[in-house]
Amino acid sequence: TVIVLHAGVFGDGLAVWAEASWHGEARKHHTSARNPGPYPFAADADMLADTLDGMIAKFNRQERLCEAAVWIPTVRDGPVPSSGIVAESPDPANAKARPWRVPAYWLHHDEAVELLGHTTGRRTVSPGVVVGDDMSYWGGVLRLAGSLVARQQFLPDIKLVDGSYWAVWTPVLAGRDAQLFENMASRMPASCRALAMADSPAPSAPPLEVLREITAYMVDQLVRDAAIGAATGREASRKKFDSVHDRWLHALRYTDGSMGKSDEAESIRQHADEWRRPVAAHAESPFRLCMRLEEPDEDSDRPGWYIRYMVQPRDDPSLMVPADAAWGGGDGARTLERHGRNLREFLLVSLGQAAGICQGVAAGLEGGGMAGHAADTAAAHRFLTEEAPALEQAGYVVLLPAWWVGGGARLTARARVRSRGPESVGGMGLDALLEFDWEVALGDHTMSVEELEDLARLKMPLVNIRGQWMALDHNGIRSAISHLKKGPQASTLQEVVRMQAGAVEGPEGMEFGGVAAAGPVGELLGRLDGSIKMQDAEPPEGFAGVLRPYQLRGYSWLAFLQKWGLGGCLADDMGLGKTIQVLAAVQGGWNAGRRRPVLVVCPTSVLGNWHREAARFAPGLPVMIHHGPGRHKKGEFAEAASRRAITITSYGLAQRDAFLGDVDWGGVILDEAQNVKNPQTKQAMAVRALRADSRFALTGTPVENSVGDLWSIMEFLNPGLLGSQDSFRRNFLLPIQAAQDKAAADRLRRATGPFVLRRLKTDKSIISDLPEKMEMKVYCGLTREQASLYASVLKSMDAAMAGAEGVQRLGIIFGTLSKLKQVCNHPAHFLGDNSATADRSGKLNRFTEMLEEVISVGDQALVFTQFVQMGHMLKRHIQEMFGQEALFFHGGLTQRKRDQTIERFQDGGSPVLILSLKAGGTGLNITAANHVFHFDRWWNPAVENQATDRAFRIGQTRTVQVHKFICSGTLEERIDEMIERKKDIAEQTVGAGEGWLTELSNDELRDVLRLSAQAAG
Repeated sequence: TVIVLHAGVFGDGLAVWAEASWHGEARKHHTSARNPGPYPFAADADMLADTLDGMIAKFNRQERLCEAAVWIPTVRDGPVPSSGIVAESPDPANAKARPWRVPAYWLHHDEAVELLGHTTGRRTVSPGVVVGDDMSYWGGVLRLAGSLVARQQFLPDIKLVDGSYWAVWTPVLAGRDAQLFENMASRMPASCRALAMADSPAPSAPPLEVLREITAYMVDQLVRDAAIGAATGREASRKKFDSVHDRWLHALRYTDGSMGKSDEAESIRQHADEWRRPVAAHAESPFRLCMRLEEPDEDSDRPGWYIRYMVQPRDDPSLMVPADAAWGGGDGARTLERHGRNLREFLLVSLGQAAGICQGVAAGLEGGGMAGHAADTAAAHRFLTEEAPALEQAGYVVLLPAWWVGGGARLTARARVRSRGPESVGGMGLDALLEFDWEVALGDHTMSVEELEDLARLKMPLVNIRGQWMALDHNGIRSAISHLKKGPQASTLQEVVRMQAGAVEGPEGMEFGGVAAAGPVGELLGRLDGSIKMQDAEPPEGFAGVLRPYQLRGYSWLAFLQKWGLGGCLADDMGLGKTIQVLAAVQGGWNAGRRRPVLVVCPTSVLGNWHREAARFAPGLPVMIHHGPGRHKKGEFAEAASRRAITITSYGLAQRDAFLGDVDWGGVILDEAQNVKNPQTKQAMAVRALRADSRFALTGTPVENSVGDLWSIMEFLNPGLLGSQDSFRRNFLLPIQAAQDKAAADRLRRATGPFVLRRLKTDKSIISDLPEKMEMKVYCGLTREQASLYASVLKSMDAAMAGAEGVQRLGIIFGTLSKLKQVCNHPAHFLGDNSATADRSGKLNRFTEMLEEVISVGDQALVFTQFVQMGHMLKRHIQEMFGQEALFFHGGLTQRKRDQTIERFQDGGSPVLILSLKAGGTGLNITAANHVFHFDRWWNPAVENQATDRAFRIGQTRTVQVHKFICSGTLEERIDEMIERKKDIAEQTVGAGEGWLTELSNDELRDVLRLSAQAAG
């Protein structure tokens, strides 16, 4: 069963209801559109409550269970489900909204915030629990509310509800926030407003009103959570108050906000309304007040600094009218009044509010000036540095001189680095000690100590030097003088790399201007920041593959980082050959005499793939797999690993076998590095604790798209590069996610960019390197359950084959082949028991990992299987894991349904199309897909190629990647080897399907079908 969570407005909060797929079968209810009964796809109350129990602490299922009516599109006598995951959707033409009864849970505000925090940014919460579009939308609203709270865009208030007073925190929406709010309201899914009390009319509140109410309670809850978290027990439980004001302040912080009924509370409410009115008037006005800082001009009647006021209509930013002209009622005022009314009231309110932020406004108003106010140098500097940002945050438009906005001539500090000993590129290491001197510049002019001391004596924050105004930070000047007088300072190469990457701040009061270095250190820094082009290295001797041009560049980049002991994340798209680029780097290091063992940590599903790829591309390197019950134990592992170039293990064992940390590894490589994106998991902490000269991470998932996940991977690659987790959160995560700070995002990009190499299949430089079709074999291990079932099938075959001949023997062979294929696919496919699918099949696990990457980059895939039952299982599994509908094309569909399925996939309606090989292997044109997965093999190259050509045909504009799954150590691997040996005459030798296997003797057949010891690790 797949359950789809929905959240809608219910009363003064949110309620949750859910749909369930019921394995794709609708529960039938004899209802009509005129008098609908229970929603046929609704999750029952217990199922919904069990799901919420896992996401909301102390959820009380009895208190708030209610029967609600959900108004959704209805066609004739049936509702339209929200997604094909739930059930097949009828033609929505002529659909009308009708109410259907569903069990729902009304959520307290704190529960709603907790639930949305748990589901925000996720398509699926857990296998089979999908986040609906409406709940995703409320998650976005929670992010908006969190941003308002982080920027303190809220005010205290008191409201009257049903005769009782409530203390609340209310958001203030001004400037960009107001526009964002309106845009979000316009995107609200209709289902967010589809819930109503049973037997009530359809909800009619407009989206903007609904959004305003829900955002307000989210802001109130977030502020309240922070206050309660900081409260002592005595503060939170206080019951006696000196005044109603005291009670109001307490209710704002430590309770649910209830203040009961009181005449005094009404007085506070009225005062609060008066107090808030100017803020609301300014935020909701059709105009915006602009302030422009003008430089001194000796030729004008105002030789000093001046801050001029102007009025701008929100809907016409190009129009600027001087405030005194607007106040005077001339042509400018008449132009503005076409955009709205109450211009004078707006000016008084806006300037009055601005006076609380900008000291000069208050002084100017006292003098009766409406045009603007004069400022001395100190006031102009205060306006630039303190008041202008605060005014912009409050919704004002601030226009500043270009030299300030563009950076102008600022005081910058640059580190000039030199090594302490003989400079040598090889083996310097990140812990090598270096010396550096600080070099200070003002604009393009390098400053001496004497010049800085002259500036310090000016004691002016703004000075005009060589005809250009610039700001002077006297703390920065004193800091610069102090650093210059210190002389040479010591640092490690790692700290210098962090400086160059922008991951550390410069001296106090100065901007950091980078690092200057010569020799090997200069070469290193230049290659990291791209100022020195990296030369392609020659492929290493002993590497048995041919590197495409982009792969050679990737290998060269890895070899460069490896030489310096730096870590790098190779984040190429799937199919671009990350594994062989890393193997080339390992071979190159081995050839260069760095013969310390390298550890590869990967998901269990690709252990066999790594072993085979190493044997294929680096056959001269000794390799060991550390996995399974027969693996080396603590006392013998280090010695065994030291004799190998590569040791391959899984994430689970990297966590479990602590003795892996006793080895001084030459390198550690994480494949599918997204497995350590959560820094708090045991496996992430385990791999970070490993000692290694260099560290590489491989992932096809774009790491730059998730700021929160980036620290963990970078901390593994280059420990300390982004600082501690707390400093990363303070300096990057919160500014970028809460305040959309572009400067912080740029700093993070500069800091991580040199250590992330990402190439896309869509890059023109990559496309020219790629063939039109790339075929890859994907080797998978069996789980223990699969291995046990496989052995059981072979044992039954041996017993049945004794004395069997002719047709009976053929029947036994075909039956055994079919059963073994089913076991390799999934135990539930063989058992036919419709049981759970997750983590029981090595093949399905690897398929899931690869499909996650396909979906994450917006690609589409065809998945071929011989078995209709397996197709249904794949469809259900994909929908449970990814929360997106998977289409299934098979022989049981009508021609009309077949056409609709292909059309939907071609139009982008689903990322995955599963096809029965017999029904979909020929005659179709499906060029929307650029990935083809052969989940189980037909063992006939011609048939497989025909199936692949559903995507690889005229009209296909992208490289098609073909993935053929093979279970290691089973009949799938040995039959594939037999086909490869005779590929030139494969069709004649192999024939159609697996019929040719019946011609083998019993001993030959047993050898083909046998289960190797390494099949399940």
